[in-house]
Amino acid sequence: MATATLNISLPDSMKAEIEQIVSTEGYGNTSEFFRDLVRGYMKERQERKLEALILEGMDSGPATPFTKADLDEIRERGLKRIRERGIK
Repeated sequence: MATATLNISLPDSMKAEIEQIVSTEGYGNTSEFFRDLVRGYMKERQERKLEALILEGMDSGPATPFTKADLDEIRERGLKRIRERGIK
């Protein structure tokens, strides 16, 4: 996996605390600590998006039975997207 460098500025007190966390909580280095934070944030963000979509679905009206016509419509929309993107 390709990696990129990202520089951030922190107050000295925060840097010292992060260094302590890295040394006492099993992180190999500061980069591992920040990657862990970012992964956690991204997971929470995805969960918030999913929750919003679930609530949107619940608020969209009563449920209806899933029919063959529904499946055919979904398939057609998918095929249309594939054709629009030029995917073969």
